[in-house]
Amino acid sequence: MRRGAQLQKHIDATLGSGNLREAVKLPPGEDINEWLAVNTVDFFNQVNILFGTLTEFCTANNCPTMSAGPKYEYRWADGVTIKKPIEVSAPKYVEYLMDWIESQLDDETIFPQRLGAPFPSNFRDVVKTIFKRLFRVYAHIYHSHFQKIEFRLIDKAELAPLEDLVESIIQL
Repeated sequence: MRRGAQLQKHIDATLGSGNLREAVKLPPGEDINEWLAVNTVDFFNQVNILFGTLTEFCTANNCPTMSAGPKYEYRWADGVTIKKPIEVSAPKYVEYLMDWIESQLDDETIFPQRLGAPFPSNFRDVVKTIFKRLFRVYAHIYHSHFQKIEFRLIDKAELAPLEDLVESIIQL
């Protein structure tokens, strides 16, 4: 079994326990970069699924800027094709973000696929940027679309992959 698959099994087992602190803890003897890589892919997939359930509500008309409430607005720049941050709608921001993250995940110089291949020296910086930007999507969903989840306007089947997370948010 590939190392990433073993780590994914550990994540699935601990996340289901409801103990978030335990779920994010590095398992004994594991490589921190491998752990971060597996969790980055998992977080990316979860945010992608969650946002996908909101596409009929989160439109360029409804969400003309990527924001998390009135005090926080996020602009997009990837440092390559868009160097200067630009204002975009929330769905466009998420589209740019998911494409950018996918290109990072597919780049074997950043996320090596071969077991034992070295991670780059800036790996944690890349992961930190990915997590920061994915968190912005959660913040946007909470501030702009939480009522759609809270009032059960999205089919339960659509939320199934994130059921535990959504239920814990609703309990707050």
